[in-house]
Amino acid sequence: MNVVNRRAVVGLVQLFIALPALVFLPAWTLNYWQAWVCLAVFFAAVTAITLYLMKADPALLARRMKAGAVAEQERSQKIIQSLAAGAFVAVFVVPALDHRYGWSRAPAYAAVGGDLLILAGFTLVFFVFRENSFTSGVIEVATEQRVITAGPYAHVRHPMYLGSLVMLLGIPLGLGSLCGVFVIFAMTAVIVWRLIKEEEFLEKHLPGYVDYIKSVKYRLVPFVW
Repeated sequence: MNVVNRRAVVGLVQLFIALPALVFLPAWTLNYWQAWVCLAVFFAAVTAITLYLMKADPALLARRMKAGAVAEQERSQKIIQSLAAGAFVAVFVVPALDHRYGWSRAPAYAAVGGDLLILAGFTLVFFVFRENSFTSGVIEVATEQRVITAGPYAHVRHPMYLGSLVMLLGIPLGLGSLCGVFVIFAMTAVIVWRLIKEEEFLEKHLPGYVDYIKSVKYRLVPFVW
C-alpha cells in the first residue's frame, strides 16, 4: 500500500471513530436507529468513493487528502475552513442533542428521505470527481490544470459544493431531527463565501475561467444562483 492510500485508510478509520462519537455521546444512547442507518449510509458512500479514487485516480485522492484550515494559504480561506469544520461537527451534534432532549421529532419517512439525500449528494460528488481530476481540497491551480466544462460543470460552476450541501442537508434529517436542519443555513453561508473567493482566485490564475463564467450562468443551484 502506497503512502497516499495508507493516509486515506487512516483517515477513514479516524472518521469511523469520530462521527459515531459526535452522535452517540451527545445523544447518550445507542438506542437510536436513525443514527445507525444514517452513519451506515454515510460511511458506505465515503468508503466507496475512496476505494474508487484509490484505483481510478490516485492523483485526485492525493489532492483531496490536502485539506482543512492548516493546508490553506490565504488567511480568509483558513477562517472559512475553520468555520466549515465547526459547522460540520454541528450537523451531527445538534441532531444528536435534539434526539436526547426531544426538541423536535422528524417522522420515519423524513429520516429515510434524509438518507436518500445523503446518497444523492455523494453521487453528485462522485460524478464531479470522475469528471474533474483537479478537484483539490484547497484552493489552488495545478500546472496542467484546465477548465472543465462537461458533465455537471455544464450546468453549475460548483457542482461539488452543491452535492456537499445536498448530502449535509440529509444528515440532520437522517438523524431524525428537524432542528438540525437549521445548521445547514450556517454551512450554506460558509460555502457561498468560499466559492465566491474561489472564483476570484480562478479568474486570476486559471486560463479560460473567465470565459467559462460567461457560458455557465449559475454558480451553485441551476435556475436559482
